[in-house]
Amino acid sequence: MFGLGTTELIVILVIVIILFGSTRLPQIGKGIGEAIRNFKKSTSTHDEIDVTPKAEKTESTEAGKESKS
Repeated sequence: MFGLGTTELIVILVIVIILFGSTRLPQIGKGIGEAIRNFKKSTSTHDEIDVTPKAEKTESTEAGKESKS
């Protein structure tokens, strides 16, 4: 796995436990998992926001039509 042996993985795990503490590791794992899940969800779904401009009537054109009648 990425050229890392068992010894290197154990050293990395020990350093992470020392830095963050054993009680904080499940919270970090949960946060990373949710971030990955949300990223996959956002990349797999189509954009639902319609950004095409709509033809809007301006007040000046409406006022001009009313004054002509």
